[in-house]
Amino acid sequence: MDKFMAEGMDEEAAKERAEKESPLMQEARAMLVKWEQNDPEVRALWKKMNDWVYAGFDETYKALGVGFDKIYYESQTYLEGKEKVMEGLDKGFFYRREDGSVWADLTKEGLDEKLLLRADGTSVYMTQDIGTAKLRFQDFPIDKMIYVVGNEQNYHFQVLSILLDKLGFKWGKDLVHFSYGMVELPNGKMKSREGTVVDADDLIEKMIEEAKVKWQEKRPTPDPSREGGEEATAEAAGGNESLPSRGDLEGSSVARIVGMGALKYFILKVDARKNMLFNPEESIDFNGNTGPFIQYTYARIRSILRKTTEAPSGAVGGATLSPKEISLIQQLAAFGAAVQQAGSDYNVSVIANYCYDLAKEFNGFYHDYQILKEPDEQKRAVRLALCEAVAKVIKTGMGLLGIEVPERM
Repeated sequence: MDKFMAEGMDEEAAKERAEKESPLMQEARAMLVKWEQNDPEVRALWKKMNDWVYAGFDETYKALGVGFDKIYYESQTYLEGKEKVMEGLDKGFFYRREDGSVWADLTKEGLDEKLLLRADGTSVYMTQDIGTAKLRFQDFPIDKMIYVVGNEQNYHFQVLSILLDKLGFKWGKDLVHFSYGMVELPNGKMKSREGTVVDADDLIEKMIEEAKVKWQEKRPTPDPSREGGEEATAEAAGGNESLPSRGDLEGSSVARIVGMGALKYFILKVDARKNMLFNPEESIDFNGNTGPFIQYTYARIRSILRKTTEAPSGAVGGATLSPKEISLIQQLAAFGAAVQQAGSDYNVSVIANYCYDLAKEFNGFYHDYQILKEPDEQKRAVRLALCEAVAKVIKTGMGLLGIEVPERM
């Protein structure tokens, strides 16, 4: 076993050495030196390619509904990082090797030695992250910073925390690396080198098209008595209303809302620290623990409320509540605690699964009780008030996940 391990390590070292010594890598390193020296030709080429990349990023982020307060570019932070590294070198925190490269010796912390500046003086990712951290705390009144980066970078952020502390940043030890798991496809892990990756724009388009197809195949009507696992008509589910027109979805923004909701919810309902399997087919299902099921529940409630002229918040005092109504009220009351837990645990899946549980609870209530056709005025007022409250909480909760809910489906 030791022999095979040694041979494997020798092969890996030889491969790494060959890559470093390849003409392409040598040319890339030479261009990096020129870039840091502000060579006009290299900078112009770099800017042109960067503009292409960021234009694509902006398009994808817009489709996902993602925005940023401020974007820090490594090209703008590396000088700050180099300045702090040189400061650490002067203070004896770091050391310079014979080839001119600068390193941090972290063996006393149980780690290894970490490169901070190459022999040619160019920066590395760690240098840039030091500079970016400094600027973020300088620009914003924050006391903690959370890095949302995959678990393959655990070691990197462990080192960054130690280096920031050595450099005198009091918040260095307290930085948080939210180490999320990898998303895998049904046919295996996504690997860029092997080409087994999913283009975000293609996936978004596919999910929107899938939402249209699903609706055309069958009208989604979760059976509220079976936790969303079996279909039924709206009449069978309590007789309160007829289904909205299929045309409401086709050719409208609702397909986008449902498709994107399916994508986001399927990923966010799982604790992000765990590896997960993303299955597009399962995510777009209108039954079960999915975004479309929750969105449909919201649309159903909005349909009920549109069919009445009564104020949902009318007189409800003194009404005798059924066990299911009490249970629904208790579920509503738990929303604040769910949000608080999600924040303290850095775990938005708590909110996602809360929304699902609330939708299930409402559908159980909806299955057993008349709402619009309830003859007792006081009971009807209570149930309309519950409908309004559930819709509001679902919209708020899904909104915290960056998921829209349609008024009609």
